[in-house]
Amino acid sequence: MIKELDDSTFSEEVLKSTTPYLVDFWAPWCAPCTMIAATVEAVAEKYGERLKVGKINVDNNPDSVERYEIMGVPTLLLFVGGKIAEKFVGVVHRAEIERTIEFHL
Repeated sequence: MIKELDDSTFSEEVLKSTTPYLVDFWAPWCAPCTMIAATVEAVAEKYGERLKVGKINVDNNPDSVERYEIMGVPTLLLFVGGKIAEKFVGVVHRAEIERTIEFHL
């Protein structure tokens, strides 16, 4: 399941999570974001309880965009123990994302 995140829930949901958390920074007008959405959903399904997955709309959440220096979308951040462990920018192959997640699980 993919959780919709926003500036007000980000810290509580992501940074305090004891489970690794993959966050998809996206925008509704972004074609590459649409392309990677199916990959993000497949990853969420594959890892189930071992990985949390969330999406945050960059247009509506400027605090998170600024805090994590998001310069382009899509950007995927993998948080482990409340800290950024990995960063993917642009359309990334599912295999690469999964290899990285496996390393951190």
